[in-house]
Amino acid sequence: MFNIGDKVVYPMHGAGIIEGIEEKEILGEKRKYYIMRMPIGDMKVMVPVDNVGDVGIREIIDSLDMERVITILKGSKTNMPQNWNRRYRINMDKIKSGDIFEIAAVVRNLTMRDLEKGLSTGERKMLSSAKQMLISEMVLVTGSELEEAEKTIIDAINCTED
Repeated sequence: MFNIGDKVVYPMHGAGIIEGIEEKEILGEKRKYYIMRMPIGDMKVMVPVDNVGDVGIREIIDSLDMERVITILKGSKTNMPQNWNRRYRINMDKIKSGDIFEIAAVVRNLTMRDLEKGLSTGERKMLSSAKQMLISEMVLVTGSELEEAEKTIIDAINCTED
């Protein structure tokens, strides 16, 4: 169970802060919900308390793990299938896992592929949403601004050594 003020990650949506726990009746069913504020777009999300395990909500990482994320971003591109459809499915599975290290690898690989060969529309959207998830968690871990977090990601990828 999380508490008000906890910083958590909602897979496929990104990191946020629990601002409240409210009981609401939706479609005739009363349930308790976490009310999360997301730093990107100042969006609020309601997550049923009893669904937390199913959707994979987790606490944000610590600064030591954030250093590991930066190391992954600086790393070499992973070999991926040439077929964009297979590549898309593999990357989507990594993003859905909610694992920040897997998401960092997806951001690195897609950014590098975009620079080399360009991306399909689907992969470009995937890169954008994966980057937003990464930025949202980075902002909460480091206390940085959105632009600063995005610059950190871009700088890390640009200093890769193949």
